[in-house]
Parts: sequence; structure tokens; C-alpha cells
Amino acid sequence: MSLDKLMENIEKHGWFVWDDFLSAEQVSELRQCIPSEWKQAKIGRRDDTHQDTRRRTDKIHWMNATMGAPVQDYLDRMAAIQTMMNQRFFMGLFEYESHFSKYEEGDFYEKHYDSFQGSSNRRLTTVFYLNEEWTPEHGGILKLYDQHDHRLAEIEPIAGRLVVFLSEEFPHEVCVSQQERYSIAGWFRVNGVKDGVVDIAQ
Repeated sequence: MSLDKLMENIEKHGWFVWDDFLSAEQVSELRQCIPSEWKQAKIGRRDDTHQDTRRRTDKIHWMNATMGAPVQDYLDRMAAIQTMMNQRFFMGLFEYESHFSKYEEGDFYEKHYDSFQGSSNRRLTTVFYLNEEWTPEHGGILKLYDQHDHRLAEIEPIAGRLVVFLSEEFPHEVCVSQQERYSIAGWFRVNGVKDGVVDIAQ
């Protein structure tokens, strides 16, 4: 699999599943960087950010390169995707933000968009999975839909798998997990202007 295959599928379909994006050894190294401290995930943005465990129950920890060499390597790979997207599609992606996600038994995230047309600077979503020996009975499936609510895919959170999709185009949900589940969620962002205010990636 290559970056060219990713570009081809984003251009044709707007989403792509890249199995074995990282090797088992690389996944294991990333798992060693999983933090011990977590915060309850929130929904909304800026002044509207709030917790709503009726809609989302996972926990998060924001990533940065100081968390270890495996994290830096992962961020470098995301930077390569950013460069290719900008070169091929002139997307103007400005930066990448990401966090570790933890779903404990019973956790879920109801159907949502990561970004709405024209109202946010998130343009491209990535989800990378860190779950070794995951089976269908463990649940935690990512369901991806089109804008007409037709289900496009049911994606198991298998270690080494990367999912990439256009943030404004695809509502998605995480079904109830039956055991502890880890991933890295990320977004490539652009800077923009809305209502005369510069919307700076942050």
C-alpha cells in the first residue's frame, strides 16, 4: 500500500481504509506511549464545548512529539500525508492535531460529523487503531455513512489500520465497545475566515 493509493481513493470516494499502515512492532511501540491520565471527551467547539455522556463517553489525551520517538514517527507520517494532500489537491492543510482515545467497556460515540460545511477548519480526519487481537465480539466498530445516511462501511478497530476521510462529508459513529479500545484520532486543519474573524487552527 502507498500514499498514491490513499490519494486515489480520497479523490474518487472521499475515504480510505489503509490496513497495515504500521507494522505490529510499530504498533507495539506506540502502545507503550499510551498515557495513564485521561480526560472525559467533550463535544462542540470553543464557547459551545461541553461534556455530554448521552452522546459520547470516551476519554482522550492530546498528543505531542515529547511523548516519545514512536509518537514523533507517527506525527512525521501524518506530515507526509499532509504534504501530499496539499500538493495534489491544493487543500491548504495548515496543521495536524491529534489525541489518543480510550473506550472502556460500554463506551460509545453517537453519529456525528467532525466538521460541518463552511463552519470549521477541520478538513481531513484520520483514525489509527492500536488494538491487538481484536475480534468482532469486542464491538467498537466504526460505522461510516454518506450524507444521505446510507451506510458505507463497518470498520473494525484492528491494530495497524488507518482510516482517512473528508471531515465535512461523512457522518460516523463508534458502536459500543465490549472491552478497552485504543485509537489515535486526528484532523488536518486549515486557517479560514468566518464572519470577519480569522479562524486560526489551534
